[in-house]
Amino acid sequence: MRVPPSVVPENLRTLRHYQRRHLSGDVLAGLLVAALAVPQSLGYAAVAGVPVQVGLYTLPPALLAYAFFGSSRVLFVGPVSTVSVLSGSIVRVLSGGDPALAVGLTSALAVVAGVVLVAAGLMRLGWVAQFLSEPIVTGFVAGLVVLIVVGEVPALAGLPSPTGSLPERLLILLRSIVDFDALTLSVGAGALVVLFAGQRLAPRVPWSLLVLVGGVLLAAQADLAGRGVSVVGVVPSGLPVPALPTVDLHVIGGVVTGGLAIAAVGIAEGLAAVRLFSAEEVDVRTDDRELVAHGAADLASGLFGGMGVGGSLSKTAANARAGAWTQVSGITAAVVTLAFLVAATGLLADLPRTVLSAIVVHAVWGLVRPSAFRRYSRLRRNDFVAAVVALVGVLAFGPLNGLLVAVAQSILGLVYRSVQVRVDEMGRVDTEKAAWGSLTSDPTRRTYAGVIVIRPDGPLFWANASTVLAEVERMTLARLARDGGTTLVLDLEATNQMDSTTCDRLGHLVRMLRRRGVDVHLVRVLAAVRRVLRRAGVLDELGPQHLWHSIAAGVKAARDGGNEGEAA
Repeated sequence: MRVPPSVVPENLRTLRHYQRRHLSGDVLAGLLVAALAVPQSLGYAAVAGVPVQVGLYTLPPALLAYAFFGSSRVLFVGPVSTVSVLSGSIVRVLSGGDPALAVGLTSALAVVAGVVLVAAGLMRLGWVAQFLSEPIVTGFVAGLVVLIVVGEVPALAGLPSPTGSLPERLLILLRSIVDFDALTLSVGAGALVVLFAGQRLAPRVPWSLLVLVGGVLLAAQADLAGRGVSVVGVVPSGLPVPALPTVDLHVIGGVVTGGLAIAAVGIAEGLAAVRLFSAEEVDVRTDDRELVAHGAADLASGLFGGMGVGGSLSKTAANARAGAWTQVSGITAAVVTLAFLVAATGLLADLPRTVLSAIVVHAVWGLVRPSAFRRYSRLRRNDFVAAVVALVGVLAFGPLNGLLVAVAQSILGLVYRSVQVRVDEMGRVDTEKAAWGSLTSDPTRRTYAGVIVIRPDGPLFWANASTVLAEVERMTLARLARDGGTTLVLDLEATNQMDSTTCDRLGHLVRMLRRRGVDVHLVRVLAAVRRVLRRAGVLDELGPQHLWHSIAAGVKAARDGGNEGEAA
């Protein structure tokens, strides 16, 4: 049976009809991005609180899964700073400091995140990702960067890692700063100088890989381990065996909650990268496809002993700059990582941990965008507040609770804005045929004696129906008191759905106004709204010839006593 093209994943169709002329560009891009991804994945594993090989176990399955299920030709999926620090913060609480348990919990979080994303994609819930707005993600990422940098300072300076809240850790670091190890700090500072200066001078060079190799060579030549510099130690070689991680029942709630958070954060960064680097490929189905693809990547990573993943903005940019045409670049990077796991992990034993921390700090530093905060404050106060709430929430309550605070603030803001519906009295625009506009913007527009036309500028629903219809009532009664008799023409064009609460409020308005001698006509009522109003009996209360396609028809009927015109 032939599978319809629409069912076949986007990248799989591309790979089936691969053009050989793209091979050299894809392979070169894959090699260059692997040179960035391998050392960074080691650092992100350390951030997540698991052995460095877990970062290597993550790359191949995640890259291969996305290569087959994703929609973007150039998106690079793997360990990212946001997911790594979130995973680490969750695992530290759940594992109680047990290293072996931490590895299993990390993989379990990835599996839960994968199941959530795949299920959400299959149920076409991609729209849910829109609740993580860009300001929230910007503030959240900035907060994570602060946590990451503070968390890496002890390893950079050869100090013990403090525990507790951010203020407690900062206080401990300040008190112990005089006890830093000069040699460790010198190696770490040198690595940072090379990374930042090299990136500025030659941005396409894989400086993280060069620093990693240089750190290994320096450690071997100068016997850094013997002189007190902490090193990575023995890293197991060979390929991971797929297995379903096991989780104790007493932590299952935390794993599920944490998996949901990792899924949300990973897909937020991934969708941002897709939209930025694959704009010509994005359509209304992209979010759903990306949910499935990212979920498959998380699942594959977790089953092979890896950690949660996301679409990396920095490595996707590097992939695109290097000339990648298709996901063959990602497949190439996966093959390179597999080869490294088989043949080269022994080289990491002498790698100073301070060098690994320098690589992590350099990788995340560019994710802080002060210009974005300035832009939000200039464009819209609510966006700036959302970003700041996310930033402060992460710093004050940790990554998971900070994210929940930011999302809750965003949803409350959305509800608040939905309630703030302006109610306008409308007048006819003489210069345009059958056009009506707000009297607030132009008081010279024509009105008709005995008729008031009112239009809410947003949709009516259960949360704002009482407030909006009370304002409609006030405006109508004010006209009644002034003119001694009037008819209300209510424009519902902005309302695209109707609920029972709003139906009840609208029916009450009709009955109350009629008791005061005010007739009511509804105009520009959408079909879906008409159906609900009919089922609720509101249209029966209105009576025939009280529902119209246009304001002009409604006004004409109101002036003629409701007996003429074309009803809706």
